[in-house]
Amino acid sequence: MPTPHSSARRFGLGFKLALFILTSTTLIFAAAFTYNYYSSRQLILKNVAESAKNLAHDSVQRMETVFAGVARIPTFLAFNLDESFPPIGDLREFLRDFLHAMPEVYGATVAFEPYAFEPRTRYFAPYAFKDKNDLSFTMLGGEGYDYFLQDWYLIPKELGKPMWSEPYFDEGGGDILMTTLSVPFFRDGGKTFSGVVTADISLDWLKSLVAKISVYNSGYAFLLSKNGVFVAHPENRYLMRESIFSLAEDMGSVELRDIGKAMVRGAEGYARLPEAFFGKPAWVYYAPAPATGWSMGIIVPENELLADLHTLSREILTLGAVGFALLFAVIAVISIRITRPLRTLAEKSSEIAKGNLDVDLPTVKGSDEVGELSRSFHNMRNALKDYIANLTETTKAKERMESELKIAKNIQMSFLPKRFPPFPDISRFDLHAALEPAREVGGDLYDFFLLDETHLFFSVGDVSGKGVPAALFMAVTKTLVKGNAEPDMDPAAILSKVNTELCVDNEQLLFVTMFCGILDFTTGELVFSNAGHNPPVLLRADGTTQFLDVPRGLFLGIMADTAYRTGRIVLGPGDALVVYTDGVTEAMNEAEELYSSPRLLELLRAATDKSAVALTDTVMESVITYEGDAPQADDITVLALTYTG
Repeated sequence: MPTPHSSARRFGLGFKLALFILTSTTLIFAAAFTYNYYSSRQLILKNVAESAKNLAHDSVQRMETVFAGVARIPTFLAFNLDESFPPIGDLREFLRDFLHAMPEVYGATVAFEPYAFEPRTRYFAPYAFKDKNDLSFTMLGGEGYDYFLQDWYLIPKELGKPMWSEPYFDEGGGDILMTTLSVPFFRDGGKTFSGVVTADISLDWLKSLVAKISVYNSGYAFLLSKNGVFVAHPENRYLMRESIFSLAEDMGSVELRDIGKAMVRGAEGYARLPEAFFGKPAWVYYAPAPATGWSMGIIVPENELLADLHTLSREILTLGAVGFALLFAVIAVISIRITRPLRTLAEKSSEIAKGNLDVDLPTVKGSDEVGELSRSFHNMRNALKDYIANLTETTKAKERMESELKIAKNIQMSFLPKRFPPFPDISRFDLHAALEPAREVGGDLYDFFLLDETHLFFSVGDVSGKGVPAALFMAVTKTLVKGNAEPDMDPAAILSKVNTELCVDNEQLLFVTMFCGILDFTTGELVFSNAGHNPPVLLRADGTTQFLDVPRGLFLGIMADTAYRTGRIVLGPGDALVVYTDGVTEAMNEAEELYSSPRLLELLRAATDKSAVALTDTVMESVITYEGDAPQADDITVLALTYTG
């Protein structure tokens, strides 16, 4: 089991310093590396997109040049046919020259409307085509081939403009991939459609053009028709058999479907391909070919275009790891040199913590923080010696004081009557009292005694303040009350004499609130007087509960010539009187809310047992429960008197 000392050595300041510096450096390096990687990645993708754009535009431009050259001669012929129809021999000669001039063109025809060339001829469409190394002629049309119903004839007729057909395999022409340009011509100033001039172009050259486009090691180009069908692709199984939309459907790829839609709409853009299309992460740049309405796409493999970046990143990480190892070694050496005296001080401080203040502390030279710390340890040890010596004396003095306070509390509590019931032979009344000081000694007081065989005197008082001064003033007050209470005096006269005595040499300006009364327990007559004290609660036998209407009077010990007045009531059998100090009504809970007089009145109104002991215990328990964990703020005193009659 490791000791605290070994744990401290294992996770010492040097280790923490090295760990903090390396962690901070690692985070900074990681942030810089991540930012550089992603910035470089975005820059590479941007540059590749620009390169793919230029490559696509260049390839499309070469396609457009060929298609434009092919379209020029049929357009010229269609324009001349608007003026007049040449003889059949001239048409054949023109078609022969056209095929010799354009090696990409496999065949060409001039197809006329019914009876447009000759009034007696419905089908008239001389067709010249390349037959191996020679040129051949044939006439299109007839019952087996009604060219008026073919797309290459109907669509330009309806649209009234040249159009390129969808690519197709011409089985009669050697099973090669071809497309047809159809140019309509008119008579009567362009009002009457008269036929079309066509040129069948072999797309082998186009496949070769697209196949030559390569990007890195595995990137390639492909070509889509107006309907999204693959016209050129490295995989021959896709040619004229698959479309980009069929592949998207097989893969369940919405992204590929969106790319296909953009391409067939003639849009231009740069997008990330789903991995299923290329087999690994890749990007595609697509651009339209306006002449045919087709679209070219150039695929750029992501892992190949980022290969150099990944290699550079690995080299940087390797260099960073080596650098971190060297940095850790340097930090370890420096931290060991710095923390060695600190470890020594830590070991010595543990001895000091055990109480060995005579341990030898190392002397560290220098004016740096470690030297200052060493000198501070010397000063601390000397200060601890002095402090412990002073603390020992202070503790002894405090223990003496606490012992004296306990004795004072016992003496103070001995002043108060503690035997209940106080007069067992007298059954005409029931009396009980309780006092809970806030400190060791307090300033509350209560007292009761017989003035003669038929009169009971009782009082409850509260000295301003708490602690020893209040306790001493309380003892003086209680002594004066008992010494001045005589059988023939009323309570007001007793308070006046006590007040006069308390005002003499009262340099601390302490004062007392007090309620006192004299009960004639043969008749139930109660005479009472009040010196600024809380009004008692009167509980009648019929259930009526109210605060006693007491005469006003100034606190005892304030003014020597203060006059006090006497009040009178008659108690009936079962009536009770509860006298208390403000420690009851001003008790506070943890939320600093007062107990309050209305709460006390409601508590006593609900009391079913009106015996003196029950009333006292009810009030004390309610106040203590209300305070909860809040500290007791003031002394609490309760005296209950029940008249039995």
